[in-house]
Amino acid sequence: MPEVQVRKKFTAVEEIFHEGGPVASVPLRRAAALAVIHNPFAGRYVEEIAGFMDDLKPLGLEMARSLVAALGGDPKVVEGYGKGAIVGAAGELEHGALWHVPGGYAMREILGAAKAIVAATKKVGGPGTRLDVPITHINASYVRSHFDAMEVGLADAPRADEVLLALVMTTGPRVHARVGGLKASEIKGEDGLR
Repeated sequence: MPEVQVRKKFTAVEEIFHEGGPVASVPLRRAAALAVIHNPFAGRYVEEIAGFMDDLKPLGLEMARSLVAALGGDPKVVEGYGKGAIVGAAGELEHGALWHVPGGYAMREILGAAKAIVAATKKVGGPGTRLDVPITHINASYVRSHFDAMEVGLADAPRADEVLLALVMTTGPRVHARVGGLKASEIKGEDGLR
């Protein structure tokens, strides 16, 4: 498979103190790591593309490590995660799907015992396209307080022959979560759902 060619990387951390209610004693932190890579399949249909997922695994691990570092260096503070991709206009949605395994498994590996599937989204778009990356709890997808999203994107990416890859991690629930459902303290950890 082709070599992964990275044009640029970007990491950002957002701190949320309140959403109009009382100020949280500990702010929620959400971090995003983005990488813009050349799409080796842009402009043509290629039947066999799945092997490129293996080539993306080192980049996924590097990005996951950068998120943990951005959130203070301790993977134990991470409670939520998600991933996504924006494929440039000369590519196809399936090229973004190549990020599912290398992005998701990288975060699960770096975080240790994370059991829940990593929520994902993808789309085709041009430079400046924004993507809402879905976020769920790392151990149980049904923990409603951790249902969230972080908007990501870059002004100059993706170009037509690029893919913007995104990983997101958070340190807790929404600041004023209060709509019930399974609580993080009630996770059984049997199946990644509850």
